[in-house]
Amino acid sequence: AFSSLCSSPQPGSKMVTSAKSSVPTVTDQAAAMQLGQCAKNLATCLAELRTSAQKAHEACGPMEIDSALTAIQTLRSELQDAKQAAASAQLKPLPGESLEKCAQDLGSTSKSVGSSMAQLLTCAAQGNEHYTGIAARETAQALKTLAQAARGVAASTTDPKAAAAMLDSARDVMEGSALLIHEAKQALISPGDAESQQRLAQVAKAVSHSLNNCVNCLPGQKDVDMALKSIGEASKKLLIETIPPASKSFQEAQSELNQTAADLNQSAGEVVHASRGSSSQLAVASGKFSQDFDEFLDAGIEMAGHTQKKDDQVQVIGNLKNISMASSKLLLAAKSLSVDPAAANAKNLLAAAARAVTDSINQLITLCTQQAPGQKECDNALRELEAVRGMLDNPNEPVSDLSYFDCIESVMENSKVLGESMAGISQNCKTGDVPAFGDCVGSASKALCGLTEAAGQASYLVGVSDPNSQAGHQGLVDPIQFAKANQAIQMACQNLVDPESSPSQVLSAATIVAKHTSALCNACRLASSKTTNPVAKRHFVQSAKEVANSTANLVKTIKALDGDFSEENRNRCRVATAPLIEAVENLTTFASNPEFASVPAQISNEGSAAQEPILQSARSMLDSSTHLLRTARSLVINPKDPPTWSVLAGHSRTVSDSIKSLITAIRDKAPGQRECDSSIDNINKCIRDIEQASLATVSQNLPSRDDISLEALQEQLTSTVQEIGHLIDPVSTAARGEASQLGHKVTQLAGYFEPLITASVGVASKLKDHQQQMTFLDQTKTLAESALQMLYAAKEGGGNPKASHTHDAIAEAAQLMKEAVDDIMVTLNEAASEVGMVGGMVESIADAMAKLDEGTPPAPEGSFVDYQTNMVRHSKAIAVTAQEMMTKSVTCPDDLGCLASQVTVDYGQLAVQGRLAAHTAEPEEIGFQIKNRVQELGHGCIFLVQKAGALQITPSDSFTKRELIECARAVTEKVSLVLSALQAGNKGTQACITAASAVSGIIADLDTTIMFASAGTLNAENDESFADHRENILKTAKALVEDTKMLVSGAASGQDKLAQAAQSSAKTITQLTDVVKLGAASIGSDDPETQVVLINAVKDVAKALAELISATKCAAGKAADDPSMYQLKSAAKVMVTNVTSLLKTVKAVEDEATRGTRALEATIECIKQEMLFQSKDAPNKATTPEEFIRMTKGITIATAKAVAAGNSARQEDIIHTANLSRKAISDMLTTCKQAAYHPEVSEEVKNRALMFGSECTTGYIELLEQVLMVLQKPTAEQKQQLAACSKRVAGAVTELIQTAEAMKGSEWVDPEDPTVIAETELLGAAASIEAAAKKLEQLKPRAKPKQADETLNFEEQILEAAKSIAAATSALVKSASAAQRELVAQGKVGLIPANAVDDGQWSQGLISAARMVAAATSSLCEAANASVQGHASEEKLISSAKQVAASTAQLLVACKVKADQDSEAMRRLQIAGNAVKKASDNLVRAAQKAAFDKADEDNVVVKTKFVGGIAQIIAAQEEMLRKERELEEARKKLAQIRQQQYKFLPSELREDSN
Repeated sequence: AFSSLCSSPQPGSKMVTSAKSSVPTVTDQAAAMQLGQCAKNLATCLAELRTSAQKAHEACGPMEIDSALTAIQTLRSELQDAKQAAASAQLKPLPGESLEKCAQDLGSTSKSVGSSMAQLLTCAAQGNEHYTGIAARETAQALKTLAQAARGVAASTTDPKAAAAMLDSARDVMEGSALLIHEAKQALISPGDAESQQRLAQVAKAVSHSLNNCVNCLPGQKDVDMALKSIGEASKKLLIETIPPASKSFQEAQSELNQTAADLNQSAGEVVHASRGSSSQLAVASGKFSQDFDEFLDAGIEMAGHTQKKDDQVQVIGNLKNISMASSKLLLAAKSLSVDPAAANAKNLLAAAARAVTDSINQLITLCTQQAPGQKECDNALRELEAVRGMLDNPNEPVSDLSYFDCIESVMENSKVLGESMAGISQNCKTGDVPAFGDCVGSASKALCGLTEAAGQASYLVGVSDPNSQAGHQGLVDPIQFAKANQAIQMACQNLVDPESSPSQVLSAATIVAKHTSALCNACRLASSKTTNPVAKRHFVQSAKEVANSTANLVKTIKALDGDFSEENRNRCRVATAPLIEAVENLTTFASNPEFASVPAQISNEGSAAQEPILQSARSMLDSSTHLLRTARSLVINPKDPPTWSVLAGHSRTVSDSIKSLITAIRDKAPGQRECDSSIDNINKCIRDIEQASLATVSQNLPSRDDISLEALQEQLTSTVQEIGHLIDPVSTAARGEASQLGHKVTQLAGYFEPLITASVGVASKLKDHQQQMTFLDQTKTLAESALQMLYAAKEGGGNPKASHTHDAIAEAAQLMKEAVDDIMVTLNEAASEVGMVGGMVESIADAMAKLDEGTPPAPEGSFVDYQTNMVRHSKAIAVTAQEMMTKSVTCPDDLGCLASQVTVDYGQLAVQGRLAAHTAEPEEIGFQIKNRVQELGHGCIFLVQKAGALQITPSDSFTKRELIECARAVTEKVSLVLSALQAGNKGTQACITAASAVSGIIADLDTTIMFASAGTLNAENDESFADHRENILKTAKALVEDTKMLVSGAASGQDKLAQAAQSSAKTITQLTDVVKLGAASIGSDDPETQVVLINAVKDVAKALAELISATKCAAGKAADDPSMYQLKSAAKVMVTNVTSLLKTVKAVEDEATRGTRALEATIECIKQEMLFQSKDAPNKATTPEEFIRMTKGITIATAKAVAAGNSARQEDIIHTANLSRKAISDMLTTCKQAAYHPEVSEEVKNRALMFGSECTTGYIELLEQVLMVLQKPTAEQKQQLAACSKRVAGAVTELIQTAEAMKGSEWVDPEDPTVIAETELLGAAASIEAAAKKLEQLKPRAKPKQADETLNFEEQILEAAKSIAAATSALVKSASAAQRELVAQGKVGLIPANAVDDGQWSQGLISAARMVAAATSSLCEAANASVQGHASEEKLISSAKQVAASTAQLLVACKVKADQDSEAMRRLQIAGNAVKKASDNLVRAAQKAAFDKADEDNVVVKTKFVGGIAQIIAAQEEMLRKERELEEARKKLAQIRQQQYKFLPSELREDSN
């Protein structure tokens, strides 16, 4: 049973979905909550059951074949017992069994057995044990139903012989099936063995034969078979060489033919009718049909005897053969319908077969009879009308695939044609133009058939679209299409091998084969992408391959035959058709599985009532048309009869009236319009209710609901909003093209608004905060209004796919509705997570887990590597958040809600990517493993979120804290399992992802080092010179070049090599940056520009390596001519260029004459690369136009410096220019892109910004190249060129600023210059740092017995280091504020708000830098505090310390911009900055040295004596309580300080602290 769970999770999931969607509509509160809870529990249990079933399946999959065999053998012996009971008349039907019911069960199950056997054969032939087991089990299950049905038929029948035959044939099926499964098992042992494959095929044929016998034993089937046989026997008369001469006169023969034709046509109608009734009715009808056929055939052959010409005779006999074939098809269709009345479209097939009989009779009569003018045309028309009348009898099934609006069009066109034809009929009667009369009758008949078909289909659609009806749904495949294709292919293959067929016939047969096989292959491809059953998915793909291959082989032989019609080529062709026919037959058998069939609609009584006017008009139209044609028939012979003319006029009036009423009826009943109107009224009422509630809230007298808790109301509101969200897409799809669904969906949607308003007003009435109340009510009103807009748009669209002018409005309304739903959900989740309600989050995670198991995901747009990269990102984010939750559980449980929400969002993304990754992973097992591990992680996340909710409700519960920490650890562990599963998928690309993340860390670290160097604080630890490091740098750089080569070759070779190369290159770049940093430090802080040049050179190398690793990751395993390989090669070239550039820079560092030139060359190269890198993809965040304008200033300054450096030609000026240019251009390009991609910037402005950005960069590169030329050849002309270049840059900058102004739009106002605020802000930051330092003072590490040989343990080291950092940053910020005061005093910065934007921007920089220092220090203290309590990770501490160092460097740079280098304040500032850097380094060192993973904690010495022991416990508890109180006080104090002085934390910092 567990495999059926794994393969088809449908019923359980459907149950959950239906339960959830009905919760909001249950008015009884208790029942609604109970139902909601049960649905959630069921969903969770299903997820767990699925996981367990997968594990169970892995354990006992191979035993399935044996268990299926045992089951079938048991069935065989049961049937044997039943036979003995029947022989002694002891076999009795079981309760509820009747002959009709058992016969139908047997008929439908025979299809399932055939289908699952087809599956079994395919899987066994492929040698796939897992799927063969599943198919064997499905076969055994189907056979069990078959055996029960066979026993029921035998027990219910009165004829003992029939009962015995039934049980015998069923036993044969069991024996054959047992043998088949045994052979399949043997075939698995030796896959690919031709002999075992052949045996398998033979056994399968035998089983299929015995299945047919079994079905033929059903009552009524035998009679149909006899009728078929008798038709076959009678048709042999047509095979004689010479037709016997006529024995009757032409007149007699003709009237006999007409009479027998009418009888046969009527019998065909009776067969159609009887096949829906009982088996005895069908037996009688088919007997009568075969008798009538016999008589008709004799009359036809008699008529052929009268024909004079040989050609005419051949035509008559050909027509008789067609009628014989159509009659056999009719009986076969009747037989299959009576066996399985529920089969999709069986009734339509039967009706089509009956029409084919009528058409073929009409053709013969037209050919043979010579009647008075116009008679046979009228007779043919009357027969056609009789055949289509059946369409109006049973409007529960679709008649055609016309949509509602196509039906209206068809009615309009056909009524026009009919009007013209009727006019023509009376006109030609008058003039006596018989051929024209015949044509008019023919076209009138065609138009009437078209009208009837459209009316039948329209009435079906009207019935189905009634909200009380249940719409059917499309099956996985259309068995009719498969059956038709099978028939067409068989006929074409017969024509191909028929020695009589001409070359043109062979070609047309080949075309037919190609057309139908390609249609079958497409249908298979579609079905395999839609199904969730893995076995079926595989089988469809395999069958399509078999059909395609056998078609290809056949086409080859047809080409040979076309070239030379020899006997040998014909034989080859004959041999090639056999495998194709077999493959198509197997596929058709498989596709007839009831599991894939469509579910017919169930039309309600209201729906039937709505159909009646349409059917009534159509019937009246057919009746009056029949009378009209009969009248015209007599008029055309005798046009001078006045009374007949008035009768004709009367009938034609009735026809046109009935057509008018038909059109009106169809138009009036347009599906969904009534429902749209009532839903619109409904929602308008809801909007009025919510407005009343809003008014009551404003005047603060909204009565609170006391009958229900806030939690229950929030739960109700959440579930209602979710259900509304689920309906948005179905409503918009229905409005755009599925008229029959529109009424259902709209009614469903409107039904949720009453519960929505009740719940929303209830929630608002319970809330204390007035603002929150208004938010809830406003958002609910917005949702209701957007739904109203949606309904108006849907009503306008009406489900008409051709009304494309309405589709945009529908899409826009849907988008607005989705946004409104998202807004409410965010508010609800925030409100819920504040009070620890995590039900919604748990449900989202469970939903995401369930989606992992849904059928085939949408066609993947990316490769496995893309999904792998995204999965790594989301998994790591989950791990980081889990880590943070551990920390917050101790320090600030209130924050857990938003962290839990973050985990939920990340897991949702992870699950989506996981599903795609599992689908694209090779081999399949790894995809399976990825899916399982992501699901395991989902369970972990659910527990973590639940614990977070529990801890928010009871923040002081230490047991829950401990559990939360356990859950967070488990999540981290499961994340590592997900990562290892991904690594198994692609070890190399996984290593590339890891290496890329390491390199981006290095680049960030180098940026910080550049800041320290620019601020002049990068000093060597001891007295060493650059020469000591040069060799080391060169050696490491060469090693990096070797790694580059390995990376490039690794992309083409295996994953292992690639992994090795990626790890090695990450290691080498780390070493290289370390030695270059040491080298830069040894140059000394008195030459900061050269230090920066050197560090920039290694940063270029690191950036190029990051690009190279990314290119390698994309190119791994691709073909040599793949575009990603070219990208890889160009990335490798850039890498080598940058390493060479680094080596040149290293050599030039000590040569004062050339180092400026070298720095300039490196900068030019770097800017060119920067342009390339920047042009690739969209930035991950946007920025403001103001920021962009500020960055363009850097370019102006750098341009002026460049021109000055070119004129002075001094090396130090050149170096300074090189460093400045690099930063200015890089900043400008980044902000230009970020500002351009801002969501509010128009496409045109964006393109302008990007164009002028690159224009400005190109101009700047030319300027720098000109400066280089001046250095090499300092002539006056070259220097004059500098001014021209600088003008070009200035022009581009002006354009950029104008573009930025355009981005701001018209509402932008100049922000107040913040120069004056700077000092107070700096002091505020200092106070915040001091408060954090005081908090650290109060903390003490956990007490431990001291060992003698240790002065300070690790925790105290951390605390000391953190205290010294806090003290140092406090001093630093105070020095900065002194420097600011000094500047104001000197008049460099105005006291009043400055007009010069520059000063304002500078102060802004100073303030934000100080705030960053404060925030970083605060976060460091928190990390230190947590680590002392044993909850933090080493990485968190280290990253906090690094953050402090980086923000300090920024503050120093900000101060130095304006200050006097030699002033006292500046010197103090410098010293303070160095102190902070040192303190941070100490802390990092201490944390890195600490053995975090040592689990063996020193034990407390416990006293053994009883009293002493109790005293010890009491003392410990007392101390614990006192510490908790102190901690609580400290927390409150910190919170107050934070609230007052520290309401700002830059977003960059938040990201980095992760």
